[in-house]
Amino acid sequence: MKVIIAGAGSVGSSIARELLAHRHEVLLIDPKPEVIGRSGLRGAKWLIGDACELSTLKEAKVDEADVVVSSTGDDKVNLVVSLLAKTEFGVGRTVGRVNNPKNDWMFDGSWGVDVAVNTPRLMTALVEEAVEIGDVVRLLTLQTGVSSIVEFTVPADSLVVGKTVGQIEWPEDCTLVAILRDQKPIAPSRDDVIDHRDELFFISTIAGEDDLRGLLAPQSEKSDRSEEMPVLADDEDAAFDG
Repeated sequence: MKVIIAGAGSVGSSIARELLAHRHEVLLIDPKPEVIGRSGLRGAKWLIGDACELSTLKEAKVDEADVVVSSTGDDKVNLVVSLLAKTEFGVGRTVGRVNNPKNDWMFDGSWGVDVAVNTPRLMTALVEEAVEIGDVVRLLTLQTGVSSIVEFTVPADSLVVGKTVGQIEWPEDCTLVAILRDQKPIAPSRDDVIDHRDELFFISTIAGEDDLRGLLAPQSEKSDRSEEMPVLADDEDAAFDG
C-alpha cells in the first residue's frame, strides 16, 4: 500500500515508522529539510515542499496513493491537504489529524476527510473506557462522522446480564461486533450469554448511541430516571391552550 503523509513531526514520523514496519510504501512531505536527518526513518521517501500547493502534490504523485494522511499541527493545513487529495486527485481514503477539538466538526466529507483522528478526544475516550462501568463510551468516529465504535462495560445490575445475544433486541442501527471477556476477544454468536464485566464493542450510528445507552442503562439508573420524570397536571396542560 502506498501512503503519503503530510507533516513529518512527531505524529507523522510515528505513523510512518509503524507503516514501514508493516512493509508499506511511505512518502513524507514537509517544508523543513532538517526533519529528514532527525526522523531516523529508514526506507521512507521524502519530498520537501508545501503540501497545500498543487504543484507539490503533483510531484508527490498523490493520484497514485492509496491513502493520504494529513498529520501536521495546523488544522487548516490538514483540511486543505485532505480536500485537495480527495477532489483534485481522487484519493480513495484520507485521514486527517484534529489538533483543536473545537474544529472537529469541520473534518468530514465536505472537506474531503474520510477519517478524522481527534487525539484529545481519543485519549479522553480511552480514560473513560478504563474507568466507566455502565455507560456507553465512544472510542472512535468512522465514515466522516456517520458511524462510531463504542464500548460498554456491563455492570452487575444491567438488565442484559444472563441473557443471550439473540434474546436482546438491539437497536436497529447498532451491531455487536465483539465481546472482551477475561482479556480474551470473543466473536459474538446468538447463543453467547452476557456476563457481568463483559466489555461489549459495537459499531453504531451516532444517533443510535442514545438508543443503545437507553437499552444498556443499569436498572437502578432507569428507576431514578422514571422517578425524576415530571407529571403535568390537567390545569398546566390547559395553560398552553389559552
